[in-house]
Amino acid sequence: MPLLTTHQVSKRYDEGRAAVGVLKEINFSLAERECVGIFGVSGAGKSTFLHLLGGLDTPTSGKVFFEGQDLFSLNDEERARFRNTTVGFVFQFYHLLSEFSALENVMIPCLIAGNSRSQAEEKAQEALAAVGLTDRFHHRPGELSGGEQQRVAIARAVVMRPRVILADEPTGNLDEQTGKKIWDYLLRLAHEGMALVVVSHNQELLRSLPRHLELKEGSLHEATL
Repeated sequence: MPLLTTHQVSKRYDEGRAAVGVLKEINFSLAERECVGIFGVSGAGKSTFLHLLGGLDTPTSGKVFFEGQDLFSLNDEERARFRNTTVGFVFQFYHLLSEFSALENVMIPCLIAGNSRSQAEEKAQEALAAVGLTDRFHHRPGELSGGEQQRVAIARAVVMRPRVILADEPTGNLDEQTGKKIWDYLLRLAHEGMALVVVSHNQELLRSLPRHLELKEGSLHEATL
């Protein structure tokens, strides 16, 4: 059974009296441990598609399944638990909480899952150490560089050891050297067994993944880079 699938998924937004179609009847399948890169022009709907895969947004029509379970048949609490423990999101703009330290930001998913504070702190320290930030535990986001903030965001995404990582332009705001380090770490997580779906304009980076898809005019197509 595939890990994550979509069946005839469409997404439309109302703009005034007109409905604008972003995604049109997309069928997609992701296997356990599979790595996929998605590219397309700006505004093609790549971020929207990731949000649908992870249960952050609701399709206008069609279904999204995780191991055969329809995500949108779950109630809000069940879907929130799925997002917190099963999927790790990495966003282009980090989405860290500015009033909390790096350590506290990474602890949040653990605390939401019901871990004790000491358990959450231990897991967060391990996740931050894995991305090379042992000396930044108590720094707030405003005291960190862009690359450091993205590493905190990745640590937060993987601290619960999710089954799949959904990464939206994870290197988009970083210089080339820092972006390469972030990319290498994502690949290392994939080699450890996490499935990976990455949206990026950087086709050079995407070439290191075994499967490529192009989102064009609302449809998803297999592609070669």
